[in-house]
Amino acid sequence: MCGMKTVILCGGKGTRMKEETEFKPKPLVEIGGRPILWHIMKIYAHYGFNDFILALGYKGNMIKDYFLNQRVFANDFTYHHSSNEIKFHNPIADDFKITFADTGQESLTGERLLGVRKYITDEEFMVTYGDGVGDINIGELTNFHKSQKTVATITGVHPHSKYGLVSVDKENKLVTGFHQKPLMHDYVSSGFMVFNPKVFDYLDEGPLENVFPKLIKDRQLSLYTHDGFWRGMDTYHEMEELNRLWDETKPWAIWEKS
Repeated sequence: MCGMKTVILCGGKGTRMKEETEFKPKPLVEIGGRPILWHIMKIYAHYGFNDFILALGYKGNMIKDYFLNQRVFANDFTYHHSSNEIKFHNPIADDFKITFADTGQESLTGERLLGVRKYITDEEFMVTYGDGVGDINIGELTNFHKSQKTVATITGVHPHSKYGLVSVDKENKLVTGFHQKPLMHDYVSSGFMVFNPKVFDYLDEGPLENVFPKLIKDRQLSLYTHDGFWRGMDTYHEMEELNRLWDETKPWAIWEKS
């Protein structure tokens, strides 16, 4: 188990996909029968980063219940009622070490990160959101961050346009091509981040994104580029797309492919 901790921000309400999040927190929305939070943790654990801090908020007790009862959900077992003894017949269990931290119902992401400061030692740590997956090489990301010697590193990915893009002949105004939700050339932040503890000197209680202009001003923000697969899950449609991809190719399931 690697020493670097990973903070996963799990406290938001996910208001843009209320079909699912009215009754459960967004990180528990299922992809392929498992919460997206589990998929994210499996990506990190594949590279040996098994030590997680879950910054909880909205319906955080449901996330606690899921992991406390995960072995029961995942296995066949015999339960002896009188002795309260459980015998698991196929003991499947993930090797996760999890700190559950209540960071408030209405807190913004910066405040949530400040709220778990007491669980982070004086060494680099990682942060991500509870709604994005990718085949990102976490080992390469952390090595890159250390080589840069900056306070923070974010992972840049190429997003897919939400709209079809039209190409046009400017002279005669005729359409020359139509590209359905193409991959964009620019980078956006995927949410896979590495921080030096000095980042706490830059944080405030607003959105975590508030920290980036301050870091840029001090030349303390690096970009690790990832040209492979990444998707965020912000809407019901994106949840459906991730489930379709899981059924077809599982492009982020690196733990099954090596």
